[in-house]
Amino acid sequence: MAAGTLYTYPDNFRAAKALIAAQYAKGNVKLAPNFVFGETNKTKDFLKKFPTGKVPAFETSDGKYLEDGNAIAYYLANDQLKGKSEFDKAQILQWIGFAEGQILPPACAWVFPVLGVVKSSPISNEASARAKDDLKAALTVLNSHLLTRTYLVGERITLADIAVACNILNAYKFVLDPEYRKPFVNVNRWFNTLVNQPQFKAVLGAVELCSKAAVSGVAAGDNKNKKKEEKKKQPQQQAAKKEQPKKEKEVEEEMDAADAALAMEPKSKDPFDLLPKGTWNVDDFKRCYSNEDETKSIPYFWEKFDHDNYSIWFGEYKYNEELAKVFMSCNLITGMFQRLDKMRKACFASVCLFGEDNNSTISGIWVWKGQDLAFTLSPDWQIDYETYDWKKLDSKSEETKKLVAQYFSWTGTDKQGRKFNQGKIFK
Repeated sequence: MAAGTLYTYPDNFRAAKALIAAQYAKGNVKLAPNFVFGETNKTKDFLKKFPTGKVPAFETSDGKYLEDGNAIAYYLANDQLKGKSEFDKAQILQWIGFAEGQILPPACAWVFPVLGVVKSSPISNEASARAKDDLKAALTVLNSHLLTRTYLVGERITLADIAVACNILNAYKFVLDPEYRKPFVNVNRWFNTLVNQPQFKAVLGAVELCSKAAVSGVAAGDNKNKKKEEKKKQPQQQAAKKEQPKKEKEVEEEMDAADAALAMEPKSKDPFDLLPKGTWNVDDFKRCYSNEDETKSIPYFWEKFDHDNYSIWFGEYKYNEELAKVFMSCNLITGMFQRLDKMRKACFASVCLFGEDNNSTISGIWVWKGQDLAFTLSPDWQIDYETYDWKKLDSKSEETKKLVAQYFSWTGTDKQGRKFNQGKIFK
C-alpha cells in the first residue's frame, strides 16, 4: 500500500486523480499542511525535491519524489485501476493521452476565463468559442465509445475513467449546460456513474452539473454583494475605478448584470406539477409497500391505482451482454436511481437483476404520473433512460398484473429463464 504526502491547493482536478486512485487502493496519503500555492512551491526546499515547482507533487514515505497528477495516480493505484492485461494497460494509456490532448485543452480554454484564471479578452473569447466545438468533437468520440460500454476500458473503473472524468470535471460543473450536453447521453451516464461512486465522492464531494453556463469573465461563485464589499475594503481602488474609461465601466456593469441574473435564476419546477394531480396517492402506496407483505401491498396497489392519470412501463436494459459482475450491474441501477432523485415525488419502480456473474439481465416495472415517457419531461432525467428499451403496458390487462406481481414481489425469471437474483426499489 503506497503512502506519502501530496502537495496541492484545494479543488485541484489534477490532484483529484491521485486522491481518487488512493481511495480505491486504500493508500495512506496525507495532504501537505500549510501549503500556499505561489509561495511554498517557490521555496528552495520544494524546488530541490520538485524542480518544475508545479503541483500536484508527491513525496513518498521513503523519500522519493513524483510530479504530474497522472504519474502520481498511477503510483498510488491498485492493480484493478492499472488494467488486467497488457492490452488493457495500453488502452488506459491511450485514454489518458486522450484526456490530456483532446479533452483538457478545450475544457481549459472554455472554463478558465469563466473562473477568472485567464483574463477575459478578445483573444480568450475567440479561443473559448473555438473550444466549444473542439470539446464537442472530443465528447462525440467518447459518446460513441461508451454506447455499449459502462467504463472506458474493461468492465471496471480504471485510471482511464479517473483521468478523463477529472479533466472534464470543471466543464461539467460550470459550462456544459443541459442543452450542450443533451447529445452526449452515454458520456453523461458514465460521468454521473463515476462521480457518484464512494471513492469519487470522498474526494470531490457532491458534484452538481451546470444548469446554466457561467459567463466568461465572471468568476464562478462571485456575486454583486461580494464585489461591493471588496470595494469598501479597497477605497483607493474604488476611487481609481471612477476614472475608468466609459467602455471599461460598461464591461463591469455587464459582469454585474450577469452575476445578478445567475443569482436570480429561478429553480427548475417539477415537471410532474404541470400534469393533472389524479387520485392515486403515491406516498401512501410507498408506505404500504414498505410496511406490508406483497400479499397485501400489491392488491392495495390495484385498488387505489389511477389508470387515467398514471401509467405503467416496462424498462429493459439494452446492453445485457456487456454486464459482468452482479455487484457492478447493481451499481448501474443504483446510479440511475440517484440521478433520478427528483422523480421520486410522482414515481415508483422495482428494477430486478436476473442471472449471475457474466450471464445476467436488468429489467423493471416503472409507474409514474402521466401517460407519456416521463424522462423526456426534464433534461436532468435523460442521462440513463436511452440505455433502456421502454414499453408502455396496458394497466388494465391481466398480463400487466402478472408482471407487476412478479417485479413487486421479486420472484420468477426473465424472458430467457434466468432466475431472480436481487432487486432495487425506487421510491
